[in-house]
Amino acid sequence: MPKKVFQVLIFIFLCNISYGQQMPFNPISYRIFSPFLLNPAAAGSKDFFSTDFLAGFNGKSYSQIISGNSRIAKKGQKYFQSESAKSFTNIGVGASAFNDFNVTDSTNSGGGSVTLAYHIPLNKNALTFISIGASAKGLYHFYHGDTELSIPSKEFYFPNVDAGVYLYSPDFYTGISATNILGAPEDTSTLNNYLVPVSRQYNFSAGYKFVLSRPLNIVLEPSIMILTDDSLSFDFKQSIQPVLKLYAGNFCIGTYFNDYNKVSFFFQYRYPKFYLGAFFALPKDTPFFQKSPTAEIALGINFSRNNQSGYTKSWHW
Repeated sequence: MPKKVFQVLIFIFLCNISYGQQMPFNPISYRIFSPFLLNPAAAGSKDFFSTDFLAGFNGKSYSQIISGNSRIAKKGQKYFQSESAKSFTNIGVGASAFNDFNVTDSTNSGGGSVTLAYHIPLNKNALTFISIGASAKGLYHFYHGDTELSIPSKEFYFPNVDAGVYLYSPDFYTGISATNILGAPEDTSTLNNYLVPVSRQYNFSAGYKFVLSRPLNIVLEPSIMILTDDSLSFDFKQSIQPVLKLYAGNFCIGTYFNDYNKVSFFFQYRYPKFYLGAFFALPKDTPFFQKSPTAEIALGINFSRNNQSGYTKSWHW
C-alpha cells in the first residue's frame, strides 16, 4: 500500500512541477530541522515536545525562526507505588514565529502560526500513522521603498492558511501539503502595484531509512522534496530537491540540493536534552568573497519525559 501511494503522489507532482516563493523562505534549513512548518500534519509525529531555534545569514539577509511541536500527552495507568506510565492522545500541536530582513531588496517579513494535527494509527502496534493537519498564520511584510526613485514604503498585514496530510512509520514517511493557501494580498492603492513575495505552494516529501549497521546505529536516509505553485512553469533544478542524511548514533550529516549552483551540507549532534546543528551552502563557480555563502545555525531542546527522569536511552531521530 505505501509503495502505491508513493507512485501516485510522485506522478501527480511531476505532472505539475513549478516553483514559487514561500513565507517563510529563510532560513533554508527549517525544511530539514523543523519539517512541520512545511507540512502541518507532521506536528506531533514524534513522542516528545521539542523546540527549535534557527538563525540564517546570507550576505545582507538575516532571518530567524523559533518553533515547537508536540503530541498531547495524557496520564496512563498507575501500578502500586510506581509512577504512572505516559501515553499520548491522537492530537498534535505546534506554533512558530519568524522574521526575515533583507537589506538588498529593502524588505522585512515576519509572522507566526499555530498548528493542529490529528494522528490516526493504521496498525495494532500504533507504529504507522496517517495524520491531517492545518496551520493558521498571521503574516507581515514591509517594503522600505526607494527615496531616489520616489517609491513610497508599503506595509501589509494579512492572514494565511496551510494544510497537509502525512503518512509515517519508524522506517518511512511521505506527505503532501499546501502552504499560503490564501495567496498574497493585492495592492491597489497606486497604479504601480507592489507584489508581496509570497504565493500559494504545493509540497511533496518522501523518505526511507535504510539500516546499514545495527550494532553501530548507522542509518542512511535518502529523501526528496518537490515544490510546485500555481504558475505551472517547469524548472527541474528548483522544484525537485533531494536530501541525503547519514546517521551514526547521535550524529547526523547530510546534504540538501535546494540550489544546484551551490554545494550544501549540514550536520546535527543530539545530546540527551538538546541538539546543535548547522547548515552551509557554498557557491560552486564563484569565490566566496564575491558571492556570500549561506550559513545557518540550529539549536533544539527536547522536553521528553525520559530526560526528566534520568533515563538516558537515545530517542529516535
